[in-house]
Amino acid sequence: MKKTISTVGLIALTVLSTSLAWMPLTHYEVSTGYSIDFKSKDPSGSFKTMDGTVEFDDANIEATQFNLKIDVKSISTGNGMMNKKSQIEEWFNAEKFPFAKFKSTKVTKKGDDLSIVGDLTIKGITKQYTIPATYVKNGDKVTFKGTFNVNRIEFKVGHKSDVVPDLMKVTFQVPVSKK
Repeated sequence: MKKTISTVGLIALTVLSTSLAWMPLTHYEVSTGYSIDFKSKDPSGSFKTMDGTVEFDDANIEATQFNLKIDVKSISTGNGMMNKKSQIEEWFNAEKFPFAKFKSTKVTKKGDDLSIVGDLTIKGITKQYTIPATYVKNGDKVTFKGTFNVNRIEFKVGHKSDVVPDLMKVTFQVPVSKK
């Protein structure tokens, strides 16, 4: 009798845990207040236009999905000529590749920190990146923050130069709202 109860309990626990793993994630969309900043010795600046979605449930982090895009024409370096030059074929080639995109493939959590693995696509070139982040949930909003480096040469953004460093430090704050 004890064995039967244990078996029934184990089956019930398995069904419950499996059904929780398949619970639908909450759909969020990028909301106002985001920032995507890049910094190097020179240039530094930000991208002013971004959108996308996040499927998220902090009780099921592993199922989280990011699908984001940045309009490269929205670059702001504080120098109008530099902004315009960034759009040409040698740099972002904005006419042919108007968006930089990130689509996650795996998200894990350790303590309060997230590790977001995904495909970063710039200028039609896709590389896998692991992006560290933290998040704060406040009602129907979640804000993700973090910093990582992008090697612009890997994406053929410009060419090797003594003037523009290869590595760009990217700092982001992406608030998303439940939809």
